Amino acid sequence: MKTTGLNFRHLYFFRMVAAEGSVTRAADRLGLAIQTVSTQIAALEQSIGKSLLTQQGRRLVPTEAGRVALTYAEQIFQLGDRMQEALEEVDAGKIRLTVGISDSMPKLIAAHYLQAALPPDTPVRLVCTEGEFDALLAELALHKLDVVLTDRPMRASASLKVFSHLLGESEMQLFGVRALARKYGKDFPESLNGAPILLPTRNTALRGRIDAWLLEQGVRPDVVGEFEDSAMLNTFGRSGMGLFFAPAALAEDMLEQFGALPVGPASELQEQFYAISSERRISHPVVEAMLSISQR
Repeated sequence: MKTTGLNFRHLYFFRMVAAEGSVTRAADRLGLAIQTVSTQIAALEQSIGKSLLTQQGRRLVPTEAGRVALTYAEQIFQLGDRMQEALEEVDAGKIRLTVGISDSMPKLIAAHYLQAALPPDTPVRLVCTEGEFDALLAELALHKLDVVLTDRPMRASASLKVFSHLLGESEMQLFGVRALARKYGKDFPESLNGAPILLPTRNTALRGRIDAWLLEQGVRPDVVGEFEDSAMLNTFGRSGMGLFFAPAALAEDMLEQFGALPVGPASELQEQFYAISSERRISHPVVEAMLSISQR
């Protein structure tokens, strides 16, 4: 049966009943009569031509159709909440920036670019989400994100109209807690033979370059951990589990936040950082500022 239009009030009542498991409890929460809520649910089911709730013991639970409807209902009302927040921010003169940061992007580097670009005289609401590269690109293409920060460019694609902008690059360096730095800092890089090391997983942009660098140096460290998330890798590095690569530009941060010292340079290794937008020209003022700063 084709619907003639969805009544969001009915949908809201259905969501409340599904959460409470009872029309009575939902009516109490809403401050309405039980009959009113029951009537609204019945009207919703009639409009879409499917039963959404069924009795299971002493609770009302969603049917299969109800579970599908509930998934969309949650998204609808979350989007409504975000719309209201965005409108309030407009009234307050705030800029909203929604950023996706890929798992493999060094979080300290991402923070550096974002903080440098934030305008000093305009309030900004910064919303950051972390995830896998492909998932973030899909969110960007749907305009759920303003920009994605990552360590690799987007390959040309007919299905995704997104564009890569180089923010900058940094030489890499090997770091370790004090005990490891003292032990393996001598005779570097030959000292890396058998040394415990933490590496990005093989599906990250940096891993292939690290493997090639180790091969070129003629050393075979003991890989004791592989991580897709750079923050998790650094956390295990701080615990002393193994040596780890990080941008040389973060040497002070590595010491301050992770108690890690430089073990040796890997200047042949370069990590690049990108902003990916859904338009060929970035239009968000904060992202434009970030790109202009990086190109100075």
